[in-house]
Amino acid sequence: MAEIRAFVAFSGSEVLAQGDIETVIRSLVELAAVDGASSTLVFEESTGTQVDFDLRGSAEEAIARLDSHPLFASAPGASRRRAGPGRPKLGVVSREVSLLPRHWSWLEAQPGGISGALRRLVDEARRREPGKERARIVREALSKILWAVAGNFEGFEEASRALFANDPARFGELVAGWPPGVRDYSLSRFREARRFESETKAT
Repeated sequence: MAEIRAFVAFSGSEVLAQGDIETVIRSLVELAAVDGASSTLVFEESTGTQVDFDLRGSAEEAIARLDSHPLFASAPGASRRRAGPGRPKLGVVSREVSLLPRHWSWLEAQPGGISGALRRLVDEARRREPGKERARIVREALSKILWAVAGNFEGFEEASRALFANDPARFGELVAGWPPGVRDYSLSRFREARRFESETKAT
């Protein structure tokens, strides 16, 4: 079963909605109906990528348009079903990879060919320290989101350093004066990353 992709929407410095994309879209359409000039930013939580949606019409119409949205039409593991190139049942997506000749030669000599070798290498790296890898992903995604919503806040640069240094006391001190929505979201994701790392140490 495909993992449900989570999104977070900020209205200014407050969290407007968080969860699956349909939940977020409904909140965005509702807000647009009340305050069409409201400034909102939406991010995919697992990557920190900022995304835009066509919110014209009703929530149902906006949700229906997701099937043609590039994010859902091409990304693997999407929460919405979409036929893709190659082997769609497996969610295979073609991307360009740049390597040196010696790397291509080594990959070509591996059992299962180049694609199979790359998949095995990625899976092995993910299994080696899954908690540490998940923590890294959370921190990088949070960093991207904070650049967009908190980049001009006092202490932002130092908070970014504390985030990647895994310094909870310093990070908490620096974000304490931020608006509640951004502050609480930042602390929640910071704690999430630390939980993943503690899983690695426990094993």
